[in-house]
Amino acid sequence: MHVLLAGGGTAGHIEPSLNLADCLVRHDSSIQVSALGTERGLETRLVPERGYDLHLITASPMPRRLSGDLVRLPTRVRQSIKDVQRVLNETQADVVVGFGGYVALPAYLAARGRTPIVIHEANARPGLANRVGARFTPFLASAVPGALARSEHIGLPLRRTIATLDRSSIQAQARAHFGLDPDLPTLFIFGGSQGARSLNAAIVDAAPDLTQAGVQILHSAGERNDDQRPTGSLGAAPYVGLRYIDRMDLAYAAADVALCRAGAMTCAELAAVGLPAVYVPLPIGNGEQRLNALPVVGAGGGLLIDDGQLTGAWISENVRPLLLDVDQRREMEIAAASHGQRDADERLRLLVLDAIASASDRAQTS
Repeated sequence: MHVLLAGGGTAGHIEPSLNLADCLVRHDSSIQVSALGTERGLETRLVPERGYDLHLITASPMPRRLSGDLVRLPTRVRQSIKDVQRVLNETQADVVVGFGGYVALPAYLAARGRTPIVIHEANARPGLANRVGARFTPFLASAVPGALARSEHIGLPLRRTIATLDRSSIQAQARAHFGLDPDLPTLFIFGGSQGARSLNAAIVDAAPDLTQAGVQILHSAGERNDDQRPTGSLGAAPYVGLRYIDRMDLAYAAADVALCRAGAMTCAELAAVGLPAVYVPLPIGNGEQRLNALPVVGAGGGLLIDDGQLTGAWISENVRPLLLDVDQRREMEIAAASHGQRDADERLRLLVLDAIASASDRAQTS
């Protein structure tokens, strides 16, 4: 069996596809998994690091403004489709599993009518690729209810270390890993590998007040943001500022509350592990981050604040009391966990196997 993944471009597309790959191989080591990508995407690093083959195709992203790229787009799309057809022939793939993004659209168009297609939509508002691809297949899954018509709501495939995380059982170990006090309430701030300037600025303002109140801080500021961490006098509670955290499982276990963006993967992971969060949606794009956060916030598992309204004073007024109120935190943990889904990788695996079996049945009866 060969499974071809189409989810290149951004980490939000690549990570869930690789989590599915890990699940497939975990159940059956004979399954071959490879991925489509372009030379400009993060997949050139992330896919080989996870041990899977990568097939490069011509990039054909949709231009965001009128330019010569728009004129050249049809030619690029046709070449991308030819590239995918070549990969399908070489791999003899049994199924194409798409996660959206500009790699997915030519994959759907190339596979249509010849190879089964399974589509997973991570965001509350689907992009162009998945909206088009959904017309070609009945095998549809989504992380948010109703994101794609006719889709099965399964959640978002997570890394195994997150899906199986028991925060309370390793909290002391996790806090020791980061040099934090084992007993103090802990706020975890992160904005992705590049950080988030508005989140960094707000915590710089709020850190003196929080640490003086006995709240310790774990802050992932971003690779190039050494100047966006608190300086000067802080309170007795620890402040730990890092460029990047590669053990997010330990960071989640160490924390009592998170302050973060609202990407689909972030929302899914925090809900799955039952970590209350203050979501600050990215203020650009089509508003999908706000939509991603609304379900868990509506369930009582988090707070939502616009990027432009986030300040150090707001954190002191709204987040500090939450961190110091154990009972309220426990209620929010239960609410977040009740909304989280830890088995999306397993459920998507079954959908992939169903698509392959259905195609095989049709072939035998034709």
